[in-house]
Amino acid sequence: MLTNLLNTNEIKNAAGTEQEFQSQGTDGRSHSYSLIGESPALPHRLRISHLESGAGLKLTRRSMVRFDKTVQSTVDAATPVTISAYAVVQLPVGAMVSDAEFKNVLANLVSFLASNGSDTTIKFDGSGTGSAVLLAGSI
Repeated sequence: MLTNLLNTNEIKNAAGTEQEFQSQGTDGRSHSYSLIGESPALPHRLRISHLESGAGLKLTRRSMVRFDKTVQSTVDAATPVTISAYAVVQLPVGAMVSDAEFKNVLANLVSFLASNGSDTTIKFDGSGTGSAVLLAGSI
């Protein structure tokens, strides 16, 4: 369970510097946070949501963690643009007793995005193999 104030290194920027977010509230199975000190005209938000469907062995949960940050365009300083990044997991919770395989797949995603080759250092600067592919739009 997350606290109302995310201020103990849970979230970092590309430089590896901590960013602090505060709760904006819960709506059903969704919760949103805002960056402390953000400009109202340029919101920086974290949203977490969950949706379950099916029953018994067919019960699945779709969970999402999403960041949206509005910034001024670097081409036209008068135009705000929103940058989004999110992760979605689709879990067959009704058919699995343990979450071990869920953790393995999530670890695959995190390591692909945040590391290179056999390197075990987490890279926040977008230079991880998967992050570089996403940022460049390459395959």
